Amino acid sequence: MIPAKYKNLILATAMFNLGFVIWFSFAPFTGEIADEFGLSVAQLGIVSSAAVIAVPLGRIIVGPLTDRYGAPVTAGGTMLLVGTFAIISAFAQTYEVFTASRIVASLAGITFVIGIQHVSEWFEAEELGTAEGIFAGIGNAGAGLGAYFTLPRIFGEGYVGPLFSSNWRAAFFYTGVLAVVIGVLYFVFGDAAKSTAKREETKQGVSFEQWLYIATRHGAVVLAVAYVMTFGLELAMNGWLGTYYREAFGQSDIVIAATFAATFSIAAGLLRPIGGYVSDLVARKEKDILPVFTGRYREQWTFATLVFVILAMFGMTAAGLTGHIYIAVVAGFLVGTGCAFAEGAIFAQVPAMFPNNSGAVAGFVGGIGSSGGSIYPLIFAAPFLSNLHLGYAVVGLTMIPIIALSAWVFQPHIAEKATENGWFIAENPAASTGSPGPTSDD
Repeated sequence: MIPAKYKNLILATAMFNLGFVIWFSFAPFTGEIADEFGLSVAQLGIVSSAAVIAVPLGRIIVGPLTDRYGAPVTAGGTMLLVGTFAIISAFAQTYEVFTASRIVASLAGITFVIGIQHVSEWFEAEELGTAEGIFAGIGNAGAGLGAYFTLPRIFGEGYVGPLFSSNWRAAFFYTGVLAVVIGVLYFVFGDAAKSTAKREETKQGVSFEQWLYIATRHGAVVLAVAYVMTFGLELAMNGWLGTYYREAFGQSDIVIAATFAATFSIAAGLLRPIGGYVSDLVARKEKDILPVFTGRYREQWTFATLVFVILAMFGMTAAGLTGHIYIAVVAGFLVGTGCAFAEGAIFAQVPAMFPNNSGAVAGFVGGIGSSGGSIYPLIFAAPFLSNLHLGYAVVGLTMIPIIALSAWVFQPHIAEKATENGWFIAENPAASTGSPGPTSDD
């Protein structure tokens, strides 16, 4: 019999993987969708942005709700909602209905926060980075292995099925049905926490006042903005790369363009556990890997990965300007690698820094981070750029202030108080109620 913690890890991972498949299921079919609704490249950038627009707020809301009601409840409800609207989008006959239904279906992206909270309720601190990395890595791979790699092969050009003659409509319908099934299974077989005591402890400290306090701590803020430039970037690239390889290099074959795009998604997903594992490893061995931030082992690894992401973005522009698509694909893989390592590092820090409020903090960090998925596609597709390659370097420039903030917060004398000191709100509401406030075990 599978131990309970692994059963719940499997449930969370399956939910998140399918969530990512649904979230980015439109990306391989942008050509067909554009033809049917008469969309320009700039409008496709708006569609890509719209597919993420509801997720930041959704993640912020679902984090505290998952702390309070438990993952089986929020996961079951979310997957039923997402599946229903994915099915509705498959039957949409107007651009307005299609866009509105896909915005709701995009709430599949909030499954990440639910899963992060659920996994943290079952695994001890020394295993958290690895367990969260496995969950998030395999889950994130849904964009590459599922949306980009599998769906175009099952529902390719010329697809004719029992219900639809349109490939993208069939893809949306059948993934929606699977979401409904997963939602029911999660609700029936999922367990909220490893013990009643842990469940009760997590339920405390999720009032609005407590959430505001947590969200304004230095540690939560820096992890959130770092997640903008990593996971937000991943979302943007997942939704954009199929269009980029098609429009910038004239690669019109849907399967080939989607396969090129999948190399980024696979790297960003499957390599993520390494980011969490290294964070656990350097913290456990107390290993300084940089000549700065001495004694702040997780922070050193996180900072190194963030710098790598910026360098990779400039490399993406340089590769595109060569005019060779294979060089651009390799550069995209390196960007995905940087995102994977950084995301794993960030979400190894979240439960380690805020063990009693992991859902609320995961929701805040994940919600703010997701906003990059709405912002960056607008830059990639900006009409004022002379070509589609320059957007990556422009996005890289916008990341420099985030690196500067990270360098400030990761200084040892600031980092050691990063869960206590913050902006705007000085007093911890938990101090007067007796409920557990944010603590750090680093």
